[in-house]
Formats: sequence, structure tokens, C-alpha cells
Amino acid sequence: MSLGNTNNPIVRLEAVHFAYGEGEREILRGIDLSVRRGQVVAIMGGSGSGKTTLLRLIGGQLRAHSGRVLVEEQDLGQLSTKALYALRRRMGMLFQFGALFTDMSVFDNVAFPLREHTDLPAELVHDLVLMKLQAVGLRGAHSLMPSELSGGMARRVALARAVALDPMLMLYDEPFAGLDPISLGITGQLIRRLNDALGAASVMVTHDVQVSLDLVDYVYFVSNGMIVAKGTPSEIRASEDPFVRQFVHGESDGPVPFHYPAPPLASLLDGTSA
Repeated sequence: MSLGNTNNPIVRLEAVHFAYGEGEREILRGIDLSVRRGQVVAIMGGSGSGKTTLLRLIGGQLRAHSGRVLVEEQDLGQLSTKALYALRRRMGMLFQFGALFTDMSVFDNVAFPLREHTDLPAELVHDLVLMKLQAVGLRGAHSLMPSELSGGMARRVALARAVALDPMLMLYDEPFAGLDPISLGITGQLIRRLNDALGAASVMVTHDVQVSLDLVDYVYFVSNGMIVAKGTPSEIRASEDPFVRQFVHGESDGPVPFHYPAPPLASLLDGTSA
């Protein structure tokens, strides 16, 4: 399969707006971003800022209310259900906590997309599964059940399953959530290494700033449904933007307030306000 023109973004969002329900507050407001082949791109921002919604738009689970979401130059909003499903078979998804099938072994979890979407003979599926597990360091665990895995191991099995079909685009939803420092570091290295080996593109929603800045190529910061900052890891670390500085350094004071809006405490204590 041809890698295509590496100058053309695999993912491109143009003036994307999105809201849940009719007349509700907009979740995303005029989002523009792009991801090129070979890049690992992070989307960062506070809780409720629209990061996961962006991931769902790119994966075709949601459709933009206006603007365009393009994957490999195909406008997802214009695709038929059949064409969308065909395109999604070329994407891999790592869910926040792995989402392994609990009644399937490690081997069968990784084999599932190969059995579901290809007509490969069982012998070849067997070899491919062991190769994917070898890539994440868990070939020896192929016969275990998910209940027998640690959190870090389960995440690595889920990663092997996500890359089983050699996707051209990987989507990661909080891939480091709940991991200990060793598992976190291993998972980060695997994301980088597998992206480079596949010649793919990766989009990662994450709160883990320092680990992410060590492995990604570009960062978009989202706040109130808009891109408020973007740049390479070195540009982000050197940024004087108040929002970026607060997020990167974990500061309590800044554009993101510590207190939820409320009347002054003194007015409550003297009984003048409820």
C-alpha cells in the first residue's frame, strides 16, 4: 500500500464547530488543526474543554455541525456509512483503560480485528498476533486472561490490538491514565516506536504534560472549545502564554480559576446572600 504524499496531512480540521443537542452550548468553536504522516500530536487542555470530542470527530463517531473533518483527504461528513466504516478500518484506537474483552485471552483479543476484518488463514493470524505481542513485550503472556494482567500490561495488550491491522492513523484517549511511572514510560516509548515503525500518524488526548512533551512532535492546547495555543514541545516549554504556563507547570493561579464561580464568601457568612 502506498504511503501517499507525505506533505498532505492525514488529518485536517477546518473551522469545525460542534455542540451536543440543538441550541446547546458549543463544545468546539472554529477548530483548525492538522496531523501529518510520521507525527505524534498531542491535544491537551482542562477537563471538559472538548479534547475527547475532537478525538471522536476524527474517528468518525461524531459529525461536525459545521466545518470539515478530513482524513486522508476524505470529508467524514460526506461519507456514506459503508465508506466511513472502510476508512475506520485503517484507524487504530487505544481507549483510556484498554477496553479488552474480558472473556477472551490476550491472544484472542489481539487476533480479534484480524479475524473480523480480514480473510487471512489461521496460521498467518497466529504469526501476526505473536509478532504484535512481541512488539509490546508480551508474547509470553499470550495465553493469559485480562484479569491476570496488571494495568500496564493490559494497556500494552490493547496497544498490540490497536495496531494489529497496521493502521495509518492511531487515536489515543488518555493512554497514560492510572499507570505507574515505569508502565507510563514504557507505554510512551511504545507509542513513539510503533508510530515510527508503521509510518503512521498519531493523535493523543492526554493530561500527562511532561511525558507527552518528551515524545510528541506537536501540541495543541484546547480551552473553552478553541485552540488557544500550539507549537512544538520546545516552543510549548518556552511559552509565556499564561494558559500554557499554568497548564505545563501545574500552577493554581492563572487563566483557569481554582474556584467555581460563586458569591463572595463574606456575603454568605453575614447572611446577605444564599
